[in-house]
Amino acid sequence: MLSFIRSDLAQFNAYKPHPSSDTAAAVPLQLDRLDTNESPYDLPSELKEKLAWTYQQAIETNRYPDGGHETLKDAIAQYVNQSASLSPSVFTGVNISLGNGSDELIRSLLIATCLKGEGAILVANPTFSMYGILAKTLGIPVVTVDRNKDNFEIDLKAAQCALEQTQNPPIRVVFVVHPNSPTGNCLTGAELSWLRSLGEDILVVIDEAYFEFSQTTLVSELTQRPNWVILRTFSKAFRLAALRVGYCVAHPQAIAILEKVRLPYNLPSFSIAGALAAMENSQLLLESISPTLDERDKLIKVLSQHPKLRVAKSAANFIFLRLLANNSDTQNASLTNLHQKLKTSGTLVREISGGLRITIGTSEENIRTVNRIQAGLANLEF
Repeated sequence: MLSFIRSDLAQFNAYKPHPSSDTAAAVPLQLDRLDTNESPYDLPSELKEKLAWTYQQAIETNRYPDGGHETLKDAIAQYVNQSASLSPSVFTGVNISLGNGSDELIRSLLIATCLKGEGAILVANPTFSMYGILAKTLGIPVVTVDRNKDNFEIDLKAAQCALEQTQNPPIRVVFVVHPNSPTGNCLTGAELSWLRSLGEDILVVIDEAYFEFSQTTLVSELTQRPNWVILRTFSKAFRLAALRVGYCVAHPQAIAILEKVRLPYNLPSFSIAGALAAMENSQLLLESISPTLDERDKLIKVLSQHPKLRVAKSAANFIFLRLLANNSDTQNASLTNLHQKLKTSGTLVREISGGLRITIGTSEENIRTVNRIQAGLANLEF
């Protein structure tokens, strides 16, 4: 360990991007990349051509990008209002902050709330790993509770006990995903009631990365809850994962704080242009939602019929499946074996939290995935 590095960093594991350098040489060159919850559809060619023109004619690469994001914020606010069937004046640009992916916004929220020993965070596992990873890299304690193993609902009794018993520092931020990743379930009425019961000294961060697939949003509640923040992204339904644009919706005072800790010029000019184009062409881009949901339901129906699989309901663009086995050791070994078989046959999925999270791909990709899962299971003994 380098002597000038914080000693606790030696205990951390870095986030592992997919696909990554661990993809073995034996893996086929043509991969079905169903491991990162991206859209399987690229931007339409006419939109790419428009962006290419923008890059050539309108972006000066020797100049810093628009650091205030005002035009994009206004466009996003209009979309947010439409997405919740609200009046166009409910949310405006002052309710929006932009990040280099949602990860930057999560980090900014942590910096604004918990640094200098002032707070800890609460997460219910399994969930999106970056909440805990980013908190730990900042030296912020992470308190975890479990979810129900059958329906993945948060253990609310444990969560409330954690809030009451955690001191020095107290819990200042609660992170939830709606619908949750990797399990695909939306927040229940009981979970929402609990979140609404939390005092204004606790920040509630609701990650709606998969809103366009679930069509279930809590954004209208922000007008009454200044301690709530909603995160969204352009990386999923809007097909802009390569451009790394995330945004949050919140009370103007919370946004003003985030602007204080945001890095200057955090979004490249081309990313801003891409996000603006997505907003201007949202109806076109979101046409892919319906076929994705149809494919998801087909995948769940087919795989649920297999006697060795347990497939969870999903409100997102992915599914979560587990193996049925007599004991956990056999189950874990078989799961890893199946994951490897899928990889070597050309399908990348995410092995996580005792199951496989599979992004919904094109019809052709999904057919290959089903065939490869069935072939892999046929050779497993458990």
